[in-house]
Amino acid sequence: MEQKKELQKKRKLLIATDNFLPRWDGISRFLNEILPLLATEYELTIVAPNFGKVKTDFTVKKIELSKYGLGDYKSAKLKPKIIKEMIKKTDLVFTQTIGPIGATAVFYAKKYKKPVTSFIHNIEWELIPMATKNIILRRLLYPFMRIYCRFIYNKSDLLILPSEGTSEIISWQKIHTKKKVVYLGVNSKSFMPEKDRNEKEQNEIEKLREKLGLKGFYVVGNHGRLAEEKDLFTLIRAFSWLTKKYDDVRLVIVGDGTEQIQKKLKATKNVILVPRTNEVEKYLNLFDVYVTTSLTETTSLATLEAMASGLPVISTPVGFIKEYIHNNYNGFLIEIKDNYTIYKTINLLKNNPELARKIGQRARKSILKQFEWKQTAEGILEALKSLPKK
Repeated sequence: MEQKKELQKKRKLLIATDNFLPRWDGISRFLNEILPLLATEYELTIVAPNFGKVKTDFTVKKIELSKYGLGDYKSAKLKPKIIKEMIKKTDLVFTQTIGPIGATAVFYAKKYKKPVTSFIHNIEWELIPMATKNIILRRLLYPFMRIYCRFIYNKSDLLILPSEGTSEIISWQKIHTKKKVVYLGVNSKSFMPEKDRNEKEQNEIEKLREKLGLKGFYVVGNHGRLAEEKDLFTLIRAFSWLTKKYDDVRLVIVGDGTEQIQKKLKATKNVILVPRTNEVEKYLNLFDVYVTTSLTETTSLATLEAMASGLPVISTPVGFIKEYIHNNYNGFLIEIKDNYTIYKTINLLKNNPELARKIGQRARKSILKQFEWKQTAEGILEALKSLPKK
């Protein structure tokens, strides 16, 4: 009875997202971490695409997928009636994306005068065009997405952004909505160096190493979506330089994505492709070095997780990455598409294990100082509470 009364006191929060489990990506991992913390203050309902079965403690309304997609992504169908009714029954709205679900939620929240805040996970006018290889389509999508983003985000009451740099980029596009910066986090108890794990976990990782045939090999790693904007072909080219010099190297990539990229990875010698998993932290402990070759990012959860795992990270200087990686101190920043310098840096680390160890230690310390999911959730709760009650 007491629990029921407590639930009745909570305001109803509708979370509208075009990405959700079991499709693992940065947005799904973000929601997976913060939902339990948001539930301490709000009665949660989630509206999301139906990517398949998922176990959750929250009410989830799934919308079936459309036949259309871009790159590795397939969107939900446009179902305004469903979202409109959900908006009417909620007290406030928290959107994660501006696809068919997120944009529709913003529109109806504005119409029915429900407070709405939007978390900006990506710079969409960069991300969406890069998801296609069609040059003409890219040129058309870039200006369209800028106008579209400006229209949707100016309808929100508050924008939450993962970095000051992202906030500035959004402001430059004449998006005048009030903004608040909240850094993303890392679960440092899940993502940690192998040596810091208990004996049982170390044994599990050792079995995984043997299963993948990695014992005695130097492992270059990456995890995330296999999409055009991740530019994994640059990583493959860098790795091919490495294989010309060494026989004891392997490239392990964890994730799913476009069929073309999967085929290329599977056809490349000494490359191991592991399907997406919700236990990626175990695979990170198999890596000796982590490489991010993305053409666009905001924060890059995958990079944060690699650093929290104590790995030396080589990354392109995109988004917030160039702010939290200090070149030659807690990681390495390499220009976009510079496969030769990536190769040279991997070679340097392979031949200098003490340098790699120091860089990895500094990387983890940097993450522990600045990125924590509890702080992320507290920042979001503070932002939601600042919205006027309508």
